[in-house]
Amino acid sequence: MSVTVAKHAGFCFGVDRAVELVEQAAVSGKTVATLGPIIHNRHAVKHFEDMGVKVIEAPEEATPGTTVIIRSHGVSRAVQQRLEKQGVEIIDATCPFVKRIHGIVEKAEQEGRLPVIIGTRTHPEVMAIAGWCGDCRVFETPQELEAWACSGEVASNTPICMVCQTTSTEFLWKMCGEIAKKQFTNLKIFDTICKATEFRQNEAASLSKSSDAMVVVGDTKSSNTGKLAMICREHCNRVFLVDNASELVPEDFCGVSDVGITAGASTPAWIIKEVHKTMSEIVNVESVQEESFEALFAQSLKTFNTGDKVTGVVTNIGNTEITVDLDGAKQTGYIPYDEVSADPSVKPEDILKVGDEIEVFVVRVSDQEGIIQLSKKKLDSIKVWDDMAAYVEDKTTVEGVVTEENKGGLVANVKGIRVFIPASQSGIAKGGDMAGMVGKTVQLKVTEVNRARRRVIGSIRAVNSEARKAQQEKIWNEIEVGAKYHGVVKSLTSYGAFVDIGGVDGMVHVSELSWNRIKNPAEVVKVGDEIDVFVISFDPAKRKISLGYKTAEMNPWNQFMTNYNVGDVVNAKVVKLMTFGAFAEILPGVDGLIHISQIAERRINKPEDVLSEGQDVQVKIIEVDAENKRISLSIRALLEESAEDAE
Repeated sequence: MSVTVAKHAGFCFGVDRAVELVEQAAVSGKTVATLGPIIHNRHAVKHFEDMGVKVIEAPEEATPGTTVIIRSHGVSRAVQQRLEKQGVEIIDATCPFVKRIHGIVEKAEQEGRLPVIIGTRTHPEVMAIAGWCGDCRVFETPQELEAWACSGEVASNTPICMVCQTTSTEFLWKMCGEIAKKQFTNLKIFDTICKATEFRQNEAASLSKSSDAMVVVGDTKSSNTGKLAMICREHCNRVFLVDNASELVPEDFCGVSDVGITAGASTPAWIIKEVHKTMSEIVNVESVQEESFEALFAQSLKTFNTGDKVTGVVTNIGNTEITVDLDGAKQTGYIPYDEVSADPSVKPEDILKVGDEIEVFVVRVSDQEGIIQLSKKKLDSIKVWDDMAAYVEDKTTVEGVVTEENKGGLVANVKGIRVFIPASQSGIAKGGDMAGMVGKTVQLKVTEVNRARRRVIGSIRAVNSEARKAQQEKIWNEIEVGAKYHGVVKSLTSYGAFVDIGGVDGMVHVSELSWNRIKNPAEVVKVGDEIDVFVISFDPAKRKISLGYKTAEMNPWNQFMTNYNVGDVVNAKVVKLMTFGAFAEILPGVDGLIHISQIAERRINKPEDVLSEGQDVQVKIIEVDAENKRISLSIRALLEESAEDAE
């Protein structure tokens, strides 16, 4: 004789989650109410009533200060809005799988599709789903769906979106799908049967085939419990639906050797355990251990524990979570959206697709159902911390984005990890604009990792220093007289300017800054200027480089010879008066002589009788001595030409 309890009997993940949320709220000292019975089980509801949790039937019954919990079946959009108007704290315990269906029908309506729901019209889950779209159709049987499809109410090319109640049977759903595919040409079908329900129903069918009698435990008002009983009756002649152990009648099991026990998703574990013990006594199964029930469930969970790293295949990307088929197990794993990536801007569908094999971290294992909560983000974080330690060891340069500036330095995001960069390691001079670094992508070295304190320290300066050293070596390996560089003026002295030519500083002597005579380098350049320079000489042993800035092209005499000719009339400025004449500047650095005889039409005793220093005059170039770089100018020639024109 044997009594076998189905591995997937009892609370599903959604119910388990809802019950846990109620328990947490109840012990917090708050005034708690559930909008409708939290689950379809009077024993669980009574348990919460004893803890002070009330059941309200409408949002308007909620009083200010109350914490209202939306049950696992969910509510319509209108009911949720009414509840929000009450100004109460809301805890949404809607099953994530049901929540996904809400999103599907809502989006379908926005796309202009008619939502078709397969399920029991009066079931709270179906009523809630229908409440997330303005117009929809609900069908309980394939026959109803077929009759409607053939009625002509809608055209065959009408955009249809079809979903089903999570607790619907796989057989019923497949039949409806086949009918819809034949009748409609613009159809989207979403398989929304909960995998836990599928497991439970398949297991019930399998167990009922090998058992002389089946006991289905659950509230008679529970839809999924009723479906389990219906499935069992297809394969077993003796099926008993009981609310608890007290309803078991020994006479019903006369001549029975093997009994199977399953339970609906709303059945608490303690009731299943009690039924298992009583049933074992009825069929005289010896030595039923107190822990045997727990052991049965443990069999389905033995492969996985919180903290395990496991692999699986993505089977569905929903609106709120990712479903994962875990390797070597029947349990359903799911990843909530906020556990997919540490980057909130990343959409799950951008980095995952159905069929992807992924490695994940086990966050929580449901004690009853065996549905496992997973996290890709946590495993990625663990791997990143491993990477961080390796970066320190290998002195790897990594890329990060500066996210903030604070009193001590900068903070950068490197693969989702917060890396602190002290001001001294920021690569910015003291008093520089640190805030200007925010938002920029930078290269840095990870210099210290403390996992226990979750602290990582980095250095931009170390990367800059490394790059500078590499550039210095490159320059010293390739440098030659005449080599040209684009550099930045770093500092000025009385005798010249120091220029950074890419990690190495060279000096431009004041005499090499300009063709004109200057007293201070600041007359030509300033700190921060970008200038082109060339190598005059260098000493590798002393690491000294002499640079030139003035070029032949910059030579004022060459510019004069290129742009001016004898006979040209130019504007000039008197810069110096002598006894024999006046010097006038044609270009900066190029002066010409106006001999005293060429200043006026008449004879003058001295140039200052007619001219003064700083005076602008118009002169004619009358002679150029290129070899000696001398220019003769004349004002008189222009005066005589003017007089001739006047005659």
